[in-house]
Amino acid sequence: MSDVHQQRRAAVLAKLPSNSIAIVVGYQQKVRSKNIKYHFRQDNDFLYLTGFAEPDAVAVLEKESGRYHLFCRPKDPAQETSFGTRAGIEGAKLQFGADNAYAIDELEKTLPSLINNCDHLYISDELGRFDQHLIKWCRHQRHHSGFDIPKRYTTITPLASIIHPMRVVKGPDELAHIRSAVTASIAGHNAVMRACKPGINERELAALFDFTIAQHGCNEVAYPNIVAGGNNACCLHYEDNCSPLQQGQMLLIDAGGEYQHYAADITRSYPVNGQFSAAQKSIYSIVLSALDAAIAMVKPGTPWHQLYDTCMQVMAEGLLNIGLLEGDLDEIMAKESYKRFTVHKTGHWLGMDVHDVGPYHDSDGKWRTLSQGMVFTIEPGIYIPTDALDVPVEYRGMGIRIEDDILVTDEGHENLSKSLPRTVAEIESLMNPL
Repeated sequence: MSDVHQQRRAAVLAKLPSNSIAIVVGYQQKVRSKNIKYHFRQDNDFLYLTGFAEPDAVAVLEKESGRYHLFCRPKDPAQETSFGTRAGIEGAKLQFGADNAYAIDELEKTLPSLINNCDHLYISDELGRFDQHLIKWCRHQRHHSGFDIPKRYTTITPLASIIHPMRVVKGPDELAHIRSAVTASIAGHNAVMRACKPGINERELAALFDFTIAQHGCNEVAYPNIVAGGNNACCLHYEDNCSPLQQGQMLLIDAGGEYQHYAADITRSYPVNGQFSAAQKSIYSIVLSALDAAIAMVKPGTPWHQLYDTCMQVMAEGLLNIGLLEGDLDEIMAKESYKRFTVHKTGHWLGMDVHDVGPYHDSDGKWRTLSQGMVFTIEPGIYIPTDALDVPVEYRGMGIRIEDDILVTDEGHENLSKSLPRTVAEIESLMNPL
């Protein structure tokens, strides 16, 4: 039983009003083809509160008593021989700290009695598995009690409103897992950078990244690898990874490992042949300057939106200086004409989800300010597709994004991924050893 998960459940219950019950629904396993199933990945809110990674499970938390109920698959020797061991009913209590445990098939029979007398029902059911059941469950007490028994009119509220703000600030155990994911990912990126050369296929580099992070303890990636040569990098979530790399192209690789259900998310861009051309260097330097300017602003109290605003200011000025934007800088900023080349926002929370949950605004609708323990990415980018015919040809067909993983510390910040080569000199040195 994990003290961390017990503490998280207690913290959630402490935020609920009196006479509340929370239902947290885990994921079910999905079929890939016939009797072949996809590798199972548990719902992160469920994992965050229970640590229970098996499919087809539901947790119930009671505010008043503090009791934790877990519905899960019972032991089944035949199924376990084919598909792996299960905790079962006893394991749910002994290994995962449930006060009471039941077979998942008993859910619809047992759950109404658990919520009969609650005034507030909080639900976490990301895929809507029980959407059609909630009203029936909440009506159960009114429909199955005597006419002179006080009736309950239960409210239904998403539990995400409680859990997701909690998940933004990471605890020590979470930071340790993120650091391990980042360390593995740095090794993977270094391996790809060393192997990159004209003629190699994107898929080979994607596989090399996977192999390397596995050597560092990651069972899987946090998201599908993006290994994009040349104009492919102008598709922000390119996943085909099937083109041979060509002389003169830039490669953009956005890839991160997952360690113990926590993600890394790192992007690097560099020339396939290991030597920046003048045009490639000019765009790369603009993006890196924007990234460094934003990272320098990270400290407790900084409003979230200032990181994006800083990146846009630096990139707009850089694009103006090399002639890809025209006019007065103030006018460019006012009209946001830089967005033709910058395209996307420049960061997101990082944790159990690669685009981790949690609000970017406070309860008054103002931008959230940074605080110690937050982890997020900063990832400015400039994209110039081949069909941008009004742009000088030497700039066309390249997407350059640089992304680091940042931790807010008590007085400033730590760039968790800073050891991965990021300057022009560092990249060229690694790709062209003596």
